[in-house]
Amino acid sequence: MARYTKEHKQQTRQRIITTAGRRLKRNGIDGSGVATLMKDAGLTNGTFYAYFTSKDELVATAVADQMRAQHENIVAQAAPGRAGLEQMVRWYFSTEQRDSIEDGCPNAALLDEIGRSTDRTKQAYTDGALTLIDGFAARLAPHDPPSARVKALGLLGMLAGTLQLSRALTDRQLADELLEQGIRNARALMDAEQHN
Repeated sequence: MARYTKEHKQQTRQRIITTAGRRLKRNGIDGSGVATLMKDAGLTNGTFYAYFTSKDELVATAVADQMRAQHENIVAQAAPGRAGLEQMVRWYFSTEQRDSIEDGCPNAALLDEIGRSTDRTKQAYTDGALTLIDGFAARLAPHDPPSARVKALGLLGMLAGTLQLSRALTDRQLADELLEQGIRNARALMDAEQHN
């Protein structure tokens, strides 16, 4: 019985983290109260403290989980080398990715708020971002990934910023053209790295 209870508690905790990650991306950190985050997981507000000590702990954990999922589902699955980087960029700049905020990239959805968050949330984000950019750098410069780390971070910034801007525009055609330009900009960055 105790084993079931422990496993059940871990599954419930993960459900809270997963549903919170989606809600945070949709409504933002400040726009998502504990009651809403618990309701999304199908739990009462009163059970929150059985799983987390504070909203900040849940936010940091959800951010880490979102970054881990993006790495596992996108970066780790991509082909090696330039082809894999191109795959990731095309996925990132797809209209589906742009139009589905809660299922999409945590960088584009939460970056501005993470910058104003607690150190714990910033650290969770930083750890996740470094894992992502290491995957980029290994494809940008397979011979010397550390040399490409800052360029890979610049690529991540360009991806997130372009996606944020595309989401903010009311002119759909302009927003779509911006995604296409983002692909061209990413290619130019990849080409510049290959010639170094």
